[in-house]
Amino acid sequence: MSRKWTHADIPDQSGKVVIITGATSGLGKEASRVLAEKGATVIMAIRNTEKGEKVAHEIRKEHSKAKLEIKELDLASLKSVEKFSKEFIEQYDQLHILINNAGVMMCPYSKTADGFEIQMGTNHLGHFALTRRLMAPLKHAEGSRVVSTSSLGHRMGDINFDDINWEKRKYNTAKAYGDSKLANLYFTYEASRKFSNDPSAPKMVAAHPGVTATDLGRHVKFAEIFNAIIAQSVQKGTLPTLRAATDPSVQSGEYFGPRSLFETRGHPKKVDSNELSKNTEKAQKLWEMSEKMTGVTF
Repeated sequence: MSRKWTHADIPDQSGKVVIITGATSGLGKEASRVLAEKGATVIMAIRNTEKGEKVAHEIRKEHSKAKLEIKELDLASLKSVEKFSKEFIEQYDQLHILINNAGVMMCPYSKTADGFEIQMGTNHLGHFALTRRLMAPLKHAEGSRVVSTSSLGHRMGDINFDDINWEKRKYNTAKAYGDSKLANLYFTYEASRKFSNDPSAPKMVAAHPGVTATDLGRHVKFAEIFNAIIAQSVQKGTLPTLRAATDPSVQSGEYFGPRSLFETRGHPKKVDSNELSKNTEKAQKLWEMSEKMTGVTF
C-alpha cells in the first residue's frame, strides 16, 4: 500500500493566488485555512461577506501572516459571477488554483436568479461560468489547475437533458443533487479532453470528501446523527481537494477521494467514478447546453 498523503505533503504555496468558493464553512473554510498557512494568497469567494470577515479573522488569529481576501460571489446569479470575475481580473493577472467548492445539497425546490434549478444552477452552471470567465488569469499562471468538488452522490445522477430544470417532473431533491455532482465530473472530464492540446490551459481535476461532517446536509433528515456516528472530520475530508489542488504529480482529468471504507473516509488517493460519468456524448451535450444556458463559450 502506498504511503498516506497528508498536510505535510502540500508544497509551499508562497506567491500563488487561490480562489475558493464557499469558503466560510466546511471544506472551503478548511482549504482556505490550510492554503493560507502554506503561504498562498486566498480569495474567499462567498455570498455572506460579513460571515467571511469573521472566518478570516478566526484564521488570522491562528496564522497571523495569513493572506486572505473576502470577495462577494453568489453562484446562483450569473450577474454576480461576471461582476466577481471582472473585479478579480482588475486586481490580479494570474490565478494558480480555482477550487469550485461551493454547493447546496438536497434542498427544497427553488430556482436561481437566472431560472435554473437551484442545485444544478449553483453546483454546476455557476462554476461553469466562473471557470470560463477566469480562464485568462488561469492561463497566465504556469501549472494552474481547477478543482471541482463532486461527491459519491454522483452515482445517483442521470441528467434528463429534456428537463434539466425539473419543470416537467415531480422534484426529487436527492436525484437533482446527484445530477449536479455528475455534472461536475462531466465538466472536469470534458474540459480535460478539450484542453489537452493547449499547454497554457489549467489542469482540470475533481475531488470528493467521502462522508464528512459539514453543514451541507442541513436539509437532510437525520444528518446530524449520521455525521456524529459515521462521518470523518472536516480536516480529513478536505484532504482529497487539497491533494487535487497541490500535489505536483496530479494529471488533468484525475479524480481524488478517501482511500478507505468504500471511499467514505481516510487519506486521499486517486479514485474512479461510475461508467455514466465517462459517457463522452453526454458530457459534450451538457457542455453545449451549459454554454447556451450561461451565455459563456470556451
